[in-house]
Amino acid sequence: MPRLRIVALAWAFALILPAHAQVVIYRCTDASGAVTLQNGTPCPKGSKQQKKVMETPVSAAPASPPPAPAPALVAAPAPPPLPPEPPAPEPEPVAAPKLPPPALFECQTWNGDRYFGENPQPPPRCAPLQVTGLDGTGAMAGGAACQMMEDRCAPVAEAALCDAWKQRLRDLDAKATFGSGESVTPAEAERIRRTFADSTCAP
Repeated sequence: MPRLRIVALAWAFALILPAHAQVVIYRCTDASGAVTLQNGTPCPKGSKQQKKVMETPVSAAPASPPPAPAPALVAAPAPPPLPPEPPAPEPEPVAAPKLPPPALFECQTWNGDRYFGENPQPPPRCAPLQVTGLDGTGAMAGGAACQMMEDRCAPVAEAALCDAWKQRLRDLDAKATFGSGESVTPAEAERIRRTFADSTCAP
């Protein structure tokens, strides 16, 4: 019976001991012959002591928890459509570069009048002639006659072209105001003014 009690106690100590521990069992026999087992505590004085070291098996490490499931991928919302780009501004019209004024000719009529023109050979003019009557007098009752005369023209020097064009415009203004000077149609007068405005002579 004492032997069974010792074995039972030994198994009981083995079951309650933590895993991976080194266990020291003391077998104590007192004076009356009673046997006790003590875990880690030496026998009291007056008892016969036997010491036994027991190694417990290494228990398996606790299983690591399973990895957390990866979060579900959520599709990012589509970016809002970009606003339409404003239309590009229309390019500003580029003014055509101004050119030097056309050539001019200073012309003189048969009676000494001077004017500026663009034709070096203007059509001839009719210069009136003195008509003598049958009686030898200067009466004009018998009619009138004229002689075709050409104007004499010379080119204006390049350095004086702008001044000549400005004088030509002044002659046009005088014609429009006083009815004097070279006869020019309204369309021709407008062309002359536009030619001057488009030239480098215009301010």
